[in-house]
Amino acid sequence: MTVHSEAAQALIVQVRALREKIPNLVNPASKDARVKLASAASVPADFVERIAVAVENTPALVRGATDPATSRDRMAYVEAWGPVADEVEALARVIRHTVALVRNQAGADALTTYALAQRLAQRPEHADLIPHVADMRRTLRKRGGRKAKAKAEQPTPAPATTAPVPSPAAPATSPTTPVTTPSKQ
Repeated sequence: MTVHSEAAQALIVQVRALREKIPNLVNPASKDARVKLASAASVPADFVERIAVAVENTPALVRGATDPATSRDRMAYVEAWGPVADEVEALARVIRHTVALVRNQAGADALTTYALAQRLAQRPEHADLIPHVADMRRTLRKRGGRKAKAKAEQPTPAPATTAPVPSPAAPATSPTTPVTTPSKQ
C-alpha cells in the first residue's frame, strides 16, 4: 500500500463510522427510491406545521397516524441533517475535482514525456526508445474504452450526393409579350 492509499483507507473507515452517528439513516432500496419520495417530500415545512396545529385543535383530524409532536420532530430532523448532507456532497465534489486535477497533472506529465520520447526515438543515438514509444502508443490508444469501441463500430454514413433540384417553373414571359393581369369587374 502507498502512503496515499493508507491515508485514504483510514479516512474511509472514519466516514463509515460517521454513518453510525446519524440517527435513522436508511439506505435507498433502489436507484429511483428518492424519486418516489419527491412528491410528499417537497411539501413546505410551514405546511407541515399548519397541519400539526390543525390536528392539535381539531379532533376530527386525529386519525391515529402521526401526532403533531412527531411531525414537528421530523421537520426538526430535516432542518438539522439537511445541511450535513449538503456539506458532505460539497466535500465529495471537491474531492472529485481534486482527483481529476491530480489525474490531469499526471496525464499531462506523461503526455509531455511521450512527446519527448517520440522526438528522441527519431535520433539514432536514442534508438533504444523505439520499442518503448511503440508500447506507449498502444497503451494510449487503449484509453478510449467503450466509447472508442462504440464509435469505431458505428458504420460510417455514405457521403451524401447532391442531385440538382429542379427549380419551380416560372411563367415564361418575353420582353415583347406584355404581361396581362386579369381585371376585376
